[in-house]
Amino acid sequence: MKISIVTVSYNAAATIADTIASVQAQDHLDIEHIIVDGASSDGTAEVVARMADARTRWISEPDRGLYDAMNKGIALATGDVIGILNADDYFANTRSVSAIVDGFANNPDRDAILGDIAFVDEHQRITRHYRSSRFRPALTRWGWMPAHPGMYLTREAYDRVGSYRTDLKIAADFDFVVRAFNVIGLRYDYLPRVLVHMRLGGASTDGWRAKLTINREVVRACRENGIYTNLAMIMSKYPLKVLEFLQ
Repeated sequence: MKISIVTVSYNAAATIADTIASVQAQDHLDIEHIIVDGASSDGTAEVVARMADARTRWISEPDRGLYDAMNKGIALATGDVIGILNADDYFANTRSVSAIVDGFANNPDRDAILGDIAFVDEHQRITRHYRSSRFRPALTRWGWMPAHPGMYLTREAYDRVGSYRTDLKIAADFDFVVRAFNVIGLRYDYLPRVLVHMRLGGASTDGWRAKLTINREVVRACRENGIYTNLAMIMSKYPLKVLEFLQ
């Protein structure tokens, strides 16, 4: 089973080496790593060029933002299964991809495998867990979604769901989840394993202003896909997120 890992970057020279190294350390060998850089000015492309191996395919050119770059990477992917690994993130261990492959092999009728992620601080210490086990399509109206970096779909499933929307600044991954699991009804299985370590400070975790933007976009994504919700319903999930800090 060939796995395509898509990494999008913009001025990520300080972190992307960890991302690339974690891909190259995987014990599943049938991998292609597609890196889409948005014409970074901090030396990101130079890091990628230095570390690229035979399984790396990369481009560096201007884009229209994070989700436009993701769409470019997915269009380039030739694997049976596709996932997104952000340029600030890295695989939790050398068997993350093997675990994903095993998940699909053990559940051949599934369109998606959903794993967990762990947030880490600047010293790479785990501060919080995001468990995809709690996800149910019925909970999207309350703002719940699986961990996006732990979500792997078949190529066919990506083709059915379509591209990430580029008119949403932060919540296009949530809109994708709604279309995938509520509208289309993709079949999924939960993999009880931390697949990815995610650094804090990404677009969706960067302060309350970002949270307000994302929650407004989540409401919009639900309503435009025929799911009733409101901002109060979406905000009600935050007290429960305290559980993510329990190790």
